[in-house]
Formats: sequence, structure tokens, C-alpha cells
Amino acid sequence: MGGERSNSRGAGALARLPRHSGRRRGPAPGRQGPPAWSEPAESLRARLGSTLQGLSQQQAEARLESLGPNALETRRRRPLLLELLLRLGNPLVLVLLVACGISAFVHDLTSSAIIAVIVLISVTLDFVQEHRASQAAEQLRGAVALRARVLRDGVEEMRPATEIVPGDVVLLATGSRVPADARLLESHELTVNESLLTGEPYPVEKAPGLAPGDAPLAEVGNTVFAGTSVLGGTGRALVFATGRDTEVGGIARGLDAPVASTAFERDTRRFSVMLMRLTVLMVLFVLLVNLTLERPLLESFLFAMALAVGLTPELLPMVVSVTLARGAVRLAEQGVIVKRLGAVHDLGCMDVMCTDKTGTLTEANIRLERTEDAASQHSERTLAWACLNSHFATGLRSPMDEAILARGAECTQGWVKRDELPFDFERRRVSVLLEKAGRSVLVVKGAPEALLPLCEAREAADGTVQPLDAAGGEALQDRADALGGQGFRVLGLAWRDGPFPGGQVSLEEESGLVFAGFASFLDPPKQSARPALTALREAGVAVKVVTGDNARVAVHVCQQLGLEVRGVLTGAELALLDDLGLRARAEVTTLFARVSPAQKSRILRALRQRGHVVGFLGDGINDAPSLHEADVGISVAGAVDVAREAAALLLLRPELSVLHDGIQEGRRTFGNVMKYIRMGTSSNFGNMLSMALASLVLPFLPMLPIQILLNNMLYDVSELAIPLDTVDAEQLARPPRWDMRFVRLYMAVFGTLSSLFDAATFTVLLYGFHAGAPLFQTGWFMESLTTQVLVIFIIRTRGGAGRSAPARLLLLSSLGVVAVANVLPFTPLGHVFGFVPPPPGILASLGALVALYLACAAGLNRWFFRRFDTA
Repeated sequence: MGGERSNSRGAGALARLPRHSGRRRGPAPGRQGPPAWSEPAESLRARLGSTLQGLSQQQAEARLESLGPNALETRRRRPLLLELLLRLGNPLVLVLLVACGISAFVHDLTSSAIIAVIVLISVTLDFVQEHRASQAAEQLRGAVALRARVLRDGVEEMRPATEIVPGDVVLLATGSRVPADARLLESHELTVNESLLTGEPYPVEKAPGLAPGDAPLAEVGNTVFAGTSVLGGTGRALVFATGRDTEVGGIARGLDAPVASTAFERDTRRFSVMLMRLTVLMVLFVLLVNLTLERPLLESFLFAMALAVGLTPELLPMVVSVTLARGAVRLAEQGVIVKRLGAVHDLGCMDVMCTDKTGTLTEANIRLERTEDAASQHSERTLAWACLNSHFATGLRSPMDEAILARGAECTQGWVKRDELPFDFERRRVSVLLEKAGRSVLVVKGAPEALLPLCEAREAADGTVQPLDAAGGEALQDRADALGGQGFRVLGLAWRDGPFPGGQVSLEEESGLVFAGFASFLDPPKQSARPALTALREAGVAVKVVTGDNARVAVHVCQQLGLEVRGVLTGAELALLDDLGLRARAEVTTLFARVSPAQKSRILRALRQRGHVVGFLGDGINDAPSLHEADVGISVAGAVDVAREAAALLLLRPELSVLHDGIQEGRRTFGNVMKYIRMGTSSNFGNMLSMALASLVLPFLPMLPIQILLNNMLYDVSELAIPLDTVDAEQLARPPRWDMRFVRLYMAVFGTLSSLFDAATFTVLLYGFHAGAPLFQTGWFMESLTTQVLVIFIIRTRGGAGRSAPARLLLLSSLGVVAVANVLPFTPLGHVFGFVPPPPGILASLGALVALYLACAAGLNRWFFRRFDTA
């Protein structure tokens, strides 16, 4: 039968998988003896302590407690205190703790205590923010966790797949994902896609029985494996392995490698490395010069370490995670559930959106409009053939099958099914072998272009069979094309009489068919898609339709929705293109029609290689590979398990308007992260650079190490509200791009401006007021922190500071920190940090310098974005 053919194909594929040969590598942990598929079902059930009605709830809970969750990766939550202590392992924190210990060793207990307190506060702030982000992400993951149908105490329940344990009895149906390795107890025309294990996309038939203990996995027909997907039919199976004890878990144990980072993660890491290199060079230079000048070793070391802290973007991971988590929560409020936080950024950067047609551009409310014979006349006989095929086929049941059965299920009386060749996306047809009153008939339904080449005759209106030559076949294809051009989805119907020895049918027998006619369906365009497509186009996102449907049908729908079709590429044409040719064609093509799942993945890969950030929206089993391939895999909450599992984002409503809202949120998230980047590369970097240079010419340190640490801590507090800030409308109007050249230029230009004003501050303090060390350090602390914090209101927007109102919390935190910095020297606590109250003249001079700096920064910011911003 079909299962034998599929299995032989899978066996060949196994030889190509070096890490997973398909043969048992030895019993998995917790399992002894021969493989479960070679053991009689009754013996296996007894060994697992289960029954045909499954486990009791008490048994299942006890096993879950002892064996752990059914997951390849178990998220074990550490105690909060341990999480906090682990953050002390950060290299920079360790350096500061060493400095704290040295201070205590030389009896500088005040410095030691202050360093310890500041380190503790900084680490705690970081921990609290990231912990909140982690909780938000965990809640969102739980909202879309894979679920399975399982029998508990004989009652069918829906349970999270992570709660499945050995001994459970699970129920399988079309579109579901197999939650664990399980032995079939019952099945009805069950077909499974095992490409996850075998690499072969063809369906494999599964049925109860025994299999040899040394059989390759592709020939184990009585067992379903975790992670594979059900293409058709139903089944009841006894779970014998979960989590990392499954076959796919064995692969995972051998492939425990970090997941490839996204482009955004790579770019943030590159930015951090760039700053760290500058930091190391600057610190070593300052330390060397101070030692050459024979300054105190401890003081020089503490100053160099404080510079390292001031220069390092230690808040960047926190800002990124909190901003992404905040974006994910906002998206959830808008009907978009985020499964992978990084997808929030990727969605905002997306500039090409590939989508299927059905359900997104159309209503997915398919109606059977007409059945006609080979002479294009209305035909009830064609409807009868269609009903027989749709009624008895047990594979993927499409909305077109439902539309057919709604019109005439009575025609199935007296027919008995003998065999089936299930639908697959390569053949694009389904065949059922039926018998009635001694007559055996193979009834075939499929895409006209896949069906007509197999036909040698046609059925006339009176039921007689007439020869079909090449010209007749071309005329029938032209008729199918004409129906497609009118917006109809078209299926062809054909049949063939037996005999079929043994009541079985093979792929080779799908030939010599008699063409019966066409069934035409109408799926009206979704009117809400028109404004959404317009909004996506205006937002700089090119929409491309990737569908398995007829090109003429898809063009008709696009035209009705106002989507300009610049080019059409069919699956047959695509198959003739190499990767280089596809890259060129994909760029200028709007519609890809009659494409297979593998071709969809090729299209996405070609677009990504062209430098695009590509999203893919799909909800079917055949969309899962494309959802993996895309930068942003998007599915809908009502999609099949396999598609929902593969997607990074889930739309609670299958509306493109929801997606547009998500894109805006992603761009808002990216904009807020870039604000922190610009902060770290403007006045902050300039101030630290000025401090390093000033230490070379001043007879004293320009700022005490404790003061630098305090400056850094207060600065961090002022930036904690950046994830909540608003973003300019023009930043939401087009896909953003991370441009390292832009970042370096920004650092050079604004770092220079900051250093120039620092030099002016030094001049005023030293030569205008002849300030000694305490007064100089106090004045520069006040000026430095004030400019560092207030500049956020300038660089947070590309226009003037008053053009875009900041978030209230950002305004309060920033102004609060500025107030603390300028009031602290006048309090008793200021003496602890080495501050002295500055006279009114210095305050007025510093105020004037701050105002002039902010004015220059505002003008330079506007000029810089006009001159260099190409995003």
C-alpha cells in the first residue's frame, strides 16, 4: 500500500543523515530492552501501567513530577536570590568588587562601602527590569503553548503537550502535531509527515501492528514520533517516550548548540564589542599615564575602573529585553501574540511581506458555484464524482471538500472504500478506490493542470466515454484558465474503472483516466484587506502573494483589492530557475502561483539573500517550512498545530490590519532601543573621553572614582523609562535599518561636541574661578550629569525637541535625576562623595554652558539626520 512506498523512500533518506541513522542507538534513558515498536501492544501497555482508557489523573501527576515535563528544553526557574547573585559574575562587576576589596584592605572603608552600595543598586535595577521582562515573555509563551488531546480516566481532555507522560493515550487528527513518541492502538487512514526525522516530505501511512526491533525509523509503521505532523486520518496512540527520551530528543541531545542569533542581536553585540574595545584602550592608556606620573596606585586603579563602568553600555541588554517585552505586551493588546521576543524587532524591520491568499486576502468562505462536464455544460454527474471523492478521502479536508459535501452527500449511498492515495503537495491530487455492485472505480480530484495530462478520454453528457486527444486536452486547460480568470478556484474530476487486484491502488495507476469535468468555487475577496494593503504599501512594506492556487484566480483577487501585480511566476517556471535567477526574478515579482512548500521556502530564501527582511503569513501544514525560513514567521491562532508551533508571531484575528499595527509597534521598539544607542555614543562617551584626557593634564583627578560610579548609577536611573517613550511618526513610516556606519559617525560628531563643552567647563572652573580639586570635581559632576541626562530630550527625536512629547515617566525620571545631581552637593550626603557647595557664580556659568550645549546639540542633531540618515 501507500505506506510501503512512503517507507521505502524514507529509508533511502535515512542514509543521508549522519547524525541520525534511523536505527536505535540503544535504549533511551528510562527505557530498557527492545524498542517499543517491536513489543506486543498488550505487553507494552502492561509495562507502562496503562489501559486503553489511558492513565488516571493521579498517575499522570505522579509521573509528571518524577519524569519532568514533556519538553526538549526544560525551563527551570532559579531562586530569585541565586539569579541576583549570578549577576555579580559580570566581568565589570567583578572588577568593581575587586576594587571594593582593595579599598577595604587599605582601610579606605568609606570608598569601599560606597562602591559596594552603588554596585548593589545597579545590579538590582538590572535584575528587577529583566525579571519583569522574563515574566512577561513567559506568560505570552504560555498563551500559545502546544496542546494535545489525551484520555485521562477515560475522558478526552485538552492538555498542554508538556504535561503528557509515558502511559498516556493521545488522540490524533488531521493537522495536529504528535506530542510524544507513541505506539498506535487504533488508526483510520492515518498519514504522517516524518520529514523532521527522515528528510522526506512524502506522507507515510501508519497502522497498528508489530515492527522489527532493528527496523529503520522510516519503516516503523506502527509508531508515531514526537514533532511529526498528521497529514490525514485519525489515530489513538500509547505514549512510551517524552521529552529528551524521544527520537527527536535524541537528535536534540546531539545538537545542543546555540541557536543562530538574529541580525539585531548580532548588531547589538557588534556595537557593544566596539565600545568595549575603546574602553579597554582608554583605561589602559589612563592607567599607564597615571602610573608614569607616579600618582597613587590605588587611586589610579579605581579611577580607571570607574572610567570602564562609565563607558560600558551595561544597560543595553536590559534596555533591549525590557523594550522588546513592552512591545510584546502592547502587541498582545492589539491581538498579536509574540512567541519569540526578538520577532518584535524583526517585524518592525520587515520590508517584504509574503502571504497566502486564502483567509488573508479572501474570506476563506468557499462556495461551490458550478459543476460542469467536459463540454462546459452544467453536470450533476460531475458533482456526484466530486462528492464521492470528498466523502471518502480521509486526508487533508479542505474548505472546497466541505463546499462539495454541502451540495450532495446522498450520492455516496452503496459505495464502499477499498483504498486511497492521499493528497500531497507534489502530486496536488487525491484518489480513492471505491466499489459498488461489483464495479471498482478510482475517483481522482485535483488541480486541472496536474490532472489533465493523466486523462486519455472524457465523459460525455449522456455518460458515454469519448477519446481525448492533445487538442482536446488543451481546450479543457484553456477552459480551466478562463474560469480562473473570472476569479474561480477550479478542481478537475476524473475516474477510471478497474480491475484493481487485491483492492489496492498504486501511484502508477493514476493514469489512463476519463475526464469528468470541473468544479468551480468562489472565495470572495476580503474587503478589509484593501485598506490594510494600502497601509502596508504606505509603510514601505512590499506585499507578495505566494499561493498554491491558480495564477489567474490570484491575479483576479489582487486586482479586486487594489494590489498591483508587477510580475507573475508559476511553480513550473520557478522549477527551471537556479538560485541566482530566482533572486533576480523574486525582486520584481508580486505573485507566485502554483508553488509547492519547498518552492515557497526557496522564494523566501532568495528574497533574504537580496538583503530584505522577509515575513511570511501562513496557517497550513504546508506552510511550516516557510514559517521557519522567514525572518518573521506569522500564523493565526486558528492555524494547525504545526504552523502555530513554527511561527514566531500569532495573529488572534486573520486580518492584515492587525499585522500593520504590529509592524508599527515593532518600529516603535526599534526606535527606543536606538535612543539608548545614541545616548551611549554621544555625551556619555564624550564625557568619559574628556575625563580620561583631563586626567593627563590636571594635577588631580577630574572626578573621584566614587563620583564617576555615582554619575553612572544616576544616569542609568534616568534611562530606565526609555522603553516606555513615544517615537516620531516618521520613524514609523518606513522599515528601520541598523547602520553601524551611522552609529560610528554619530559617536564621532556628538562625542566631539561633548568634549568641546567639557573643555570649556574645565577652562571656566580652572581659570575663571581657580577651582581646587573638590570644587572642580563638584562643578564638573553637576555639568556632566546634567548634559548627559537632558540631551535625551534632543536625540530622542529627529526633529526639534518640542516636536515630539516624551513619555511622562521619562520626563519625571530625567528631571528627577538632574535635580538630585544639582542638590546633592548642598546636602550632608554630598560630603561623603567628596562634593562641596559651589558658589552662585559657578552655578550661573555652568547653567549657561548647559543651555548653550543643548542648543548646539539640537542644531547638530537636525543637521546630522538630514545629512547622514538613509534609513
